[in-house]
Amino acid sequence: MHQLFQNTLEDSVTISLGCLNISEQGKKYVNECLASNRLSRGKFTTKFEQDFAELHGCKHGIFCNSGTSALQIALAALKERHAYADGDEVLVPAITFIATSNVVLQNNLKPVFVDVDPVTFNMDPWEIAKHITNRTRAIIPVHLFGLPSDMQLIMRVARKHRLQVIEDSCETMFARDALGNPAGSYGDMACFSTYVAHLIVGGVRGLVITNNPVYDEMCRSL
Repeated sequence: MHQLFQNTLEDSVTISLGCLNISEQGKKYVNECLASNRLSRGKFTTKFEQDFAELHGCKHGIFCNSGTSALQIALAALKERHAYADGDEVLVPAITFIATSNVVLQNNLKPVFVDVDPVTFNMDPWEIAKHITNRTRAIIPVHLFGLPSDMQLIMRVARKHRLQVIEDSCETMFARDALGNPAGSYGDMACFSTYVAHLIVGGVRGLVITNNPVYDEMCRSL
């Protein structure tokens, strides 16, 4: 038994949670930034915002310091633009990273938790209506683990009740739904994260994307 256990240990394979692969092109660009003596917003930031937004079906991209901050300013922009009152309600899924509900509290709003689909763990569109009250103002569905939520149904509910939608796509980049539409292309805004555990790594960092020039200006100001 001891020998069998020892052989099993020797034959085992370690599966890592991620890896770092910095290309020669990436190193070249970093050195170009260093040589420019400009570490704040510049040509690389602008190009990344534009290209990333375009790849997700949107016109505008705003680079932020994290995915959490992206969510926070997107909701702050909606609150200001549409005159939400403190204590108004925002629907969020019952299973998600804590930032999705924390940003609601940061904006002095109330998170209301909607049950999730037991197969996808994304917000169940059929559960949304029962949580809508006269204080409900927005929905933040989450595209969890790289799998887009059912945005067709979620947007149908949102339009019926005149609610704004922020897609929390921090864990999902470049994914498309069954209709071929990219994650982040449905709502008023969508938020992404380039945290070290995600698909594109920017140290931490995050993005807001939108097709609305007013939201773009407000988020950039915030």
